This record gives sequence, C-alpha cells and structure tokens, in this order.
Amino acid sequence: MTSKLQGYSTIGTNNKEAAEAFYDGLFAQINAIKFPANDRITMWMSEDGSKVVLAIAIPYDGKTASHGNGTMKAIPLDSHEAVDEMYAKAMELGATDDGEPGPRAGNFYGSYVYDLDGNKLCFFNFT
Repeated sequence: MTSKLQGYSTIGTNNKEAAEAFYDGLFAQINAIKFPANDRITMWMSEDGSKVVLAIAIPYDGKTASHGNGTMKAIPLDSHEAVDEMYAKAMELGATDDGEPGPRAGNFYGSYVYDLDGNKLCFFNFT
C-alpha cells in the first residue's frame, strides 16, 4: 500500500503566543507560511504550500503540554550554512542549546536546540 499523503509533527505548547512568535521568527529563515488552523493549533507550511513543516497546539485535553524524553522534530535544510543560520536564529529567539552545528556521523551535519516549551528540534543536512 502506498500513500500520497505527507506526515507532519505537532508539538504541544503552554503559551501559544510565545510559541508562535518563536516559530514565526525561526521559520522566516526558510520562508515558511503561517497557517492558523484554529484557536488551539497553528501550522507552518513549506514555501510552496505543499507540506506542513510543523504544527504547535494547546493540548486538546486541556492538560499541561509537556515534551517527551527522546522525542525530537528534525527539520531538513539545504546546506550546512542553512543549519548554522537556523541554529543561530533559534538561539537568538530564546532556544536552549543542546548541540552546536557540526558534523555528526557520516555525511550528517546537524544542530540541536530546545524551544521555549522544552521541545527538542534538530536542524540537519546530509551532504
């Protein structure tokens, strides 16, 4: 079985306004399009509108959003320079460092940060 649908990731937030400001600033780096789905969920679409880059949401059950230990959203980028720029922008916007940009294993070049709610993000490029 095959599917033409593309998956996406949603991460929780306890402060939607602050999370939107963080991701607006971060995703401006890749010209992502903001799509406020409703009062609980905001998505950012690829520049061409063909896929969701990420969604943030206030939890539906009304409980506090929390990050998962070992859970991470990885965002592919076009170059090492783009990884460096996204990392720098995330840090400028208040992210917490979890690994500066650099080579990891084989052709993998990446950086790691925690957003304002403690969600782990990876910006990466394979060369």
